[in-house]
Amino acid sequence: MQEKDMVMDILSGTKASIGNYAKMITECSDPTLRQTFKQMRDGDEQFQYNLYKVAEKKGYYHPAPPATQEQMTCIKNNLSQDMPTNMG
Repeated sequence: MQEKDMVMDILSGTKASIGNYAKMITECSDPTLRQTFKQMRDGDEQFQYNLYKVAEKKGYYHPAPPATQEQMTCIKNNLSQDMPTNMG
């Protein structure tokens, strides 16, 4: 297996783990366990970002171009419309 394949596989697996932690956090009622999951998620996010930077530097990963200000405004507006205005 090539180094690039290994790096990309680890990035993919870490991304999946982060998503799983998010699900566990939202479904966990025990505050201590919830905090533990948050710490584990935060650690995986930092690891994923560090590995992503290595992959990008080596040319293994090419991120999408940055969004324009217009695109960011459009997304923000769309998300704002979907959020409930009164939670109580």
